[in-house]
Amino acid sequence: MTEKSQVADIDRSIYDIRDAEHDAYRMEAGLTPAIVEKLSKEKNDPAWMEQFRLESLQIYNNMRVPDWGPSLDGLDIDHIATYVRPNTKMQNNWENVPQDIKDTFERLGIPQAERKSLAGVGAQYDSELVYHNVRAEVAAQGVVYTDMESALHGEYAEMVRKYFMKLVPPRDHKFAALHGAVWSGGSFVYVPKGVQVSITLIIVDEGASLHFIEGCSAPKYNVANLHAGCVELYVKKGAKLRYSTIENWSKNMYNLNTKRALVEEDGTIEWISGSFGSHVGCLYPMSILKGDRARMEFTGVTFAGAGQNLDTGAKVVHVGKNTSSYMNTRSISKSGGISTFRSSVVVEKSAKHAKSAVSCQ
Repeated sequence: MTEKSQVADIDRSIYDIRDAEHDAYRMEAGLTPAIVEKLSKEKNDPAWMEQFRLESLQIYNNMRVPDWGPSLDGLDIDHIATYVRPNTKMQNNWENVPQDIKDTFERLGIPQAERKSLAGVGAQYDSELVYHNVRAEVAAQGVVYTDMESALHGEYAEMVRKYFMKLVPPRDHKFAALHGAVWSGGSFVYVPKGVQVSITLIIVDEGASLHFIEGCSAPKYNVANLHAGCVELYVKKGAKLRYSTIENWSKNMYNLNTKRALVEEDGTIEWISGSFGSHVGCLYPMSILKGDRARMEFTGVTFAGAGQNLDTGAKVVHVGKNTSSYMNTRSISKSGGISTFRSSVVVEKSAKHAKSAVSCQ
């Protein structure tokens, strides 16, 4: 077997396979109050969420498109459908997932990974989760891993309302507001105090430990697509969270994702990030080290090939005493691709004896 040693050997063909479209429902393109209200009714939102969506839309309309990063001129929200429901309901048995959708995830190796080592798996197709499962022995420890809609309507509804878009509010930036208006799908994870598990709103309670692995991919189409996701991570006292992600979107995707962690006393957040896909990417995971002795580590790899402009990096804010952070990144550009690294380290007056280091190559 010949070992791959050159970037030119990377093959995206497995990710660019397209299935025939068999969606059950597709929202008309565009972004208006009527479309947002229609989406809210389609999702059976509680009244507070419908109002939240409409307020987020108003914020979106009043904010300008950022002009300090890669050009977003090719992105036309009036020609993008903000909600597409696949032709299936969410399943907890892989065998009940429709074959065409199952084939997509089989190609990516999801079922094999679940069987071998993962405590739980969620698979999203278009705008909805089509499969969600957590191992019985993990659930028995009180770990909750479910889709956001179920959490919004079930026994954790008040917890969702307490934490949802509090760390990344709609006013944070234009595409956070867009997410607030038209979000769908995603996962809710809660790990109780003292539980350790290796397994999108994630709450890791005191003394708990979680490794969350995220993979993002999409086939290539001839029109611009948009992913404006939002990830909020709450790391409680003495807890540890490792968040590993591979962003491997198709080269017609605008990936404008916001990820943020709030870390309390003696807590640890570790980011492992690989950015390889999308036409334009803007991704800067942020950590707020609120508690004393809170710790952050970010390890990132970015590869930009022909036709790609990937603007990536990380941000950290030191608030508590004796906090520490370390950013370690590597970037590769070839065939005219653009890879830009941005980092931000903020040390507040309260952050006595803070330590931070940044390494970029």
